[in-house]
Order: sequence, then C-alpha cells, then structure tokens
Amino acid sequence: MLSYVEQALVFIGASIVLVPIFRRLGLGSILGYLVAGVIVGPHGLKLFQDSQSTLHFAELGIILLLFVIGLEIQPHKLWSMRRHMFGLGGLQVVATSAVFAWLGIAAGFSSLTSLVLGFGLSLSSTAFSLQALTERNEFNTEFGRSSFAILLMQDLAAIPALALIPALGVVAVERGPNAMSLVYGLAIVVFLVLASRFLIRPVFRIIAETRTRELFTAVTLFVVLGVAALMQKAGLSAALGTFIAGMLLAESEYRHEIEADLEPFEGLLMGLFFIAVGMGIRVDLIVSRPSLVLGIALVYFAIKAMMIYGAGRVFRMSHESSRRMALTIAQGGEFAFVIFYISAQGRLASEETLSLLNVVIAISMIINSLVLVMNDHLARSLRRKGATDRPYDEIQGTAPEVIIAGFGRFGQMFGRILRAQGIPFVAIDHSPDQIDLMRHLGHEVYYGDASRHDLLEKAGAGQAKYFVLAIDDVEASLSTAKVVKKNFPHLQVFARARNRGHAFELMELEIRAIKRETFDSSVEFVRDLLVEMGRDRDKATEQIERFKRHDELMLREQYKVRSDDKMFVSVSAQGTVQLAQVLREDSTQSYVDLPSK
Repeated sequence: MLSYVEQALVFIGASIVLVPIFRRLGLGSILGYLVAGVIVGPHGLKLFQDSQSTLHFAELGIILLLFVIGLEIQPHKLWSMRRHMFGLGGLQVVATSAVFAWLGIAAGFSSLTSLVLGFGLSLSSTAFSLQALTERNEFNTEFGRSSFAILLMQDLAAIPALALIPALGVVAVERGPNAMSLVYGLAIVVFLVLASRFLIRPVFRIIAETRTRELFTAVTLFVVLGVAALMQKAGLSAALGTFIAGMLLAESEYRHEIEADLEPFEGLLMGLFFIAVGMGIRVDLIVSRPSLVLGIALVYFAIKAMMIYGAGRVFRMSHESSRRMALTIAQGGEFAFVIFYISAQGRLASEETLSLLNVVIAISMIINSLVLVMNDHLARSLRRKGATDRPYDEIQGTAPEVIIAGFGRFGQMFGRILRAQGIPFVAIDHSPDQIDLMRHLGHEVYYGDASRHDLLEKAGAGQAKYFVLAIDDVEASLSTAKVVKKNFPHLQVFARARNRGHAFELMELEIRAIKRETFDSSVEFVRDLLVEMGRDRDKATEQIERFKRHDELMLREQYKVRSDDKMFVSVSAQGTVQLAQVLREDSTQSYVDLPSK
C-alpha cells in the first residue's frame, strides 16, 4: 500500500504527464484523466486497489463545481430556465428511461430492475459535460444552456430515486435514504435561504474586513462542505445542496472572490474524480469480451444521443443546437454509479450485470470525448472546404466611390452610414458565413478575396477614391494593404488596426489614416466614468482629448524605434511621465492621476 504522500505523487504525476499529451493531441483533458486512472488503477499498474474510496473523496470536485455554477446563476435566471429544465429535461429523463427499461425487459430482466437500470442509464455526467462546455467556451450558447437545464433536471430527479430505490430491493440498504429525506431536504433549503442573507453574508463581510486571504478561503470551504454534510445527513444529493447554496450567494458582493478562491480546489478535485472513474474501468471485462462491451457502449451512446436530439427538436431547437446538445450530454453519468451501487446492495441485479454497466458508463465518457474531438475537426474541415469550394462572386458594372474590404462589425459601420448618405460603395468579405448572414439581413455584400488584384479591378478600384481596410485578420489585412498600395496608389486608405503592432505594420506601408478598433470607444467610456465620479463634463472631455492627442504622438514616436527594444521601452517610459504632465496642464485639479513610472 502506498502512503498518502506517494498516492498524491502518483495522481499528480500521471496527470501532468498524460493530460498535456491528450490536450496537445486535441483529445481534451478529461480523456487524459480517464486514461491516467486506467493506467494507475487496479486493472492497470495496480498502484491502487480501491477505486471507490478515491471516487468518494473525488466527489468533492463535483460538489465544488456545482457550487461555482450556482454562483453564476441568480434565482431569477433559474426561474427563467423552468421551461427547459422541467419540460426539456423532464422529457429527456422520462423518454430515455422508458426506452432503456423496454430494452431491459426485452433482455429478460424484471420490470422493476429494468426501470431502475433504465433510469440510471438516462442520466448524464454533470462534471464531464460542464467541463467540456467550459473548455470549448460553449456554456452560454443555446445548446449549452439547454444541456445545463437537462443536467439540472437529472440531478433533481435523482433525489427521489435515491430515496426510493433501496426500498425496492430485497435487502434494504442500511442507513439508506428514506421518504423523510425530501422533508429534511426542504427544511435545509429554507434554512439556506435564511442563512445566506442573515448569517453567511455578514460572516463573509466580517472576514473580508480582516484582509486575511487564507481565512476567507477557509470560511468559503467551510460553507460548501457544511452544506454538503447537511444534505448527506438528510440522505440527499450534496452536489444539489451546494448548487442551491451557490445560487443564493450569486448576488453577494463577494461572489467573484469566492469563485476565485475555490477554482484551484475545484480543478484539482475534478481531475481526481475522472482519474477515479478511470480506475474503476474493469479492463478484464473489456479484454475478455471486447466486442460485447464496446458494442453495448456504442449502442448505448447512440440511443441516448438520438433521444436527446429528439427532445431538442420537440422543443423547437434548431437541428445544429439539438445535435450539439446530444453529442455533449450523451455519455453516462456519475449518479449512475451510485444507483448501480445501491441496486447491488438491494440485489436488484447481479454483480456481473452491474459491473458491465459500470464499464459501459465509463467507456461512454471516453467515446464522448472522442466524438466531441472528431466533431470539432469535422466542423473545421467543412468550414475550410466550404470556403475553398465556394466560387467567388462575379462583380460587374459597379462604379463605387468607396470599397470596403471586410464587412464584419467594424466594416458594417461604414456600410450603414454610407448607404444612409446615398454614397455608392462595394463591400467584399472572405467569410462565407458572414456573407450569408449579411445577405439574410438585406445587405449587398460580395464574396471574395480583397487581396486579389483582379477582383479589386472588377470591384471598381481603378475608379474609386477611397478604400476602407476593415479586415479582422492581421495577415490578410496587411496582404490586402500591400496589393492596394502597389496597384491602386490613388486610393486613400482608411485602415482598421487590431493593436499597436498592427498599426506599426500599416504605417510601414505609408498608410496614415489608421484607427485602432477599440481605442475611441475605450477612452470615451473613461470620460463617462469620470463624469459619473463627479467630474465636470467639459473638463473630462478636455482631458480625454489631450490623452488621445498624446497617445497618437506616442504611437508615431514608438514607430520610429520599434525595432530597438531598449529604445522602445525608454520612449514608452518617458511617454508615461509626459502623459501625467499633459493631463495636468492648464487644469485647476488633477482629474486623471497616473503613476509616474
């Protein structure tokens, strides 16, 4: 047996070796953790024999994850999700459970056993799905929010199931959940509502005043683990309890600090959870009957994905959103392990059957990781193929005064105002998706590559007077600018720059009308802040104008020494000192107090 220090060393070592490899291969961190668990577990190198004890400890990761998610969701937002949570989520749970129960009966299991196992198989992994959505920045998409609504409904449905399943078995589980659990759970929720307002927030306020970071973290962990312990005593889901606690603190002024304190613990424990799941995968079952195990896992994943997709379409979600939702949450869930464990104690099914189902659940997580990766690669390939195969538009018979290259959020501003003024222009964009969107909204935009001389010629660049360079991609922008300056030197170029470096490259091409895309909006917003703080509007406007003039001068000076790092730093430092002086000139008070170094 390894000591605790050695166990921690093995877990961390396996993670830091395998997770970066899997992320570099584009397979995601979750699959890396699962494989790490298989390697170090009782069916791999046998460094650990008891995966269940590790899994129980690692469930703290799920508890912390649900608490952090709760911090992001105010109660009124949860109420706004009720249609998808109870409607879409309820439909998915009931319909999927019914299908798997019917398959269980067809396979020879009793109706009761089939119903229990079917319900367990209908559940998805909250931890896995939310991790996947977060890694891909898809949590706030339509299918991301719908996926979360279904996962939340599954967790809610698991509460009465965990209370009822032991009573259905031949042998009741000792100290298992009972019917009073729901009453206790309701009492705990009421207690949390009151405590969050009259106890927890005042305590956080007192602790924050001490300015002791580690004490604030300790209180945060105490609250989370305390709520989890209360829910477990009532025989209910600790994760659901901490989700409610987080949601009640979502409007607290300490929400962001709480989230920042818990993030390292959550990440480590979530990784440990997936390692523990990997440790529980019985490799001997896969080796002895690979076709059966993998076949069942694939059929399970496919059926569940089709049911989730169908539920999405019933609720009028688009094909793409329904498809992405199905691919995201079609894996088995961690609650299934708990349900199968209780079923084994109640003798609802044989140990061999439940072991097989546990392996199927674990393999479904691996399948899900691979499917998501393949879907991402396929989507990128289709976008590239669509951009390559789609022929450029023919531009004929145009006599524009202005040509706009790039018709995204920046170029559209030019188009809208020029159209309103009756000034003829031609807009060109290289993104097929953007072209389709703009045409759907009634804009006349041509699909093409603005860096091609022949296309610009057909667009009327020889007769036009002005060229608006609004392309988002820096390399494409510079390539287009070079073609325009070489072949159409009479065009006056108005160029968008992503940043200072991009502006320097454009200045190298002797383009003088350059606008950094966020510069004006940012400094104007600063003026609004100064006015809101009580500054005189005219004085604040004067200060902002001085800042803009000084920054433009600094841009020119930095451009001259851009290739000399030492001189560039020196000029920038001098500019900071000069800026403070400029903003104080002819002013009775300092409205902008900048540091002198």
